[in-house]
Amino acid sequence: MKLSPRDAPGYFARPDAARTGLLIFGADAMRIALRRQEVIAALIGPDGESEMRLARMPAGELRKDPARLNDAVKAQSFFPGPRVAFVEDATEALAAPILAALEDWQEGDAQIIVTAGQLKPTSKLRKAFEAHKNAYAAAIYDDPPSKAEIDAMLNGAGLRNISPEAQRDLGDLALALDPGDFRQTVEKMSLYKIGDDTALTPEDIAACAPASTEAELDDVLNIVAEARSGEIGPIMKRLRAQGVQPVALCITATRHFRTLYTAASDPGGPAQGMSRMRPPVFGPRRDRMLRQVQRWSAQDLEAALQLLTQTDLQLRSAAQTAPQMALVERALIRLAMMGRRK
Repeated sequence: MKLSPRDAPGYFARPDAARTGLLIFGADAMRIALRRQEVIAALIGPDGESEMRLARMPAGELRKDPARLNDAVKAQSFFPGPRVAFVEDATEALAAPILAALEDWQEGDAQIIVTAGQLKPTSKLRKAFEAHKNAYAAAIYDDPPSKAEIDAMLNGAGLRNISPEAQRDLGDLALALDPGDFRQTVEKMSLYKIGDDTALTPEDIAACAPASTEAELDDVLNIVAEARSGEIGPIMKRLRAQGVQPVALCITATRHFRTLYTAASDPGGPAQGMSRMRPPVFGPRRDRMLRQVQRWSAQDLEAALQLLTQTDLQLRSAAQTAPQMALVERALIRLAMMGRRK
């Protein structure tokens, strides 16, 4: 039977131990791994593997010994409770032993959990699970987690006291991160809040979220956007000492000002424009950039982007003679002076 995307999350959290099996397939290996971990944990509990109620077999091992799956399905454990025979990364080449185990399954046997990559509708493996009266096939798509899925993940980590602002930022973060990274971030927040009964805040999320690849440049970009031109020189010296490349600095500045321009020119206002950004800007960084937008009109931000584009072309030109970092520093000072006029 097909398990619809709407019903799949609920079944993954509370699977039926009397089912013959479950096929989880799709293009995103991380999403599939998280789902099968959830299903297997729900079926056999935290002690299932130590009690030998889980038989795990990679595709390569099943290919060498096709009878291994059926043997695992029929084998009995010394401990009571549901059992799982798990086949990882199955392909069409393994359809025969998997279909044979499905056909031979009887009540009381171990449940067959199979993960696979992208499968065509004509796949023998997929068609067998979809047509089976007591088994499920679930396709995993690259859709971001729903609010219900995020809430379930937070509850599982013991995070129940969450401010509305933090709820909004968690939704943005789920869009920006891979599922595995988001789950790790939630676990990190759970550890961060141990012994703290106050509500989870955007500041807490910012402290636990993976660092931006542009974090080391944030200070100078904030200085420029906030028109603090006198502070540019000292921080540029530090960036030079850290080995920051002029072209990378120019590109990062362009992204920063493009974000400000997107927010300033949005018909729904800067806050709505900022929320449309992908990847999203969230937490204290978003609040700071919204304050920066107030200094600039859309026309001035457009002029700022033109200046940065010209600087980037100069940096890449074979004919340029001035030191590259000096060109970038001059451009940043000019931008800060533009913002000071507001």
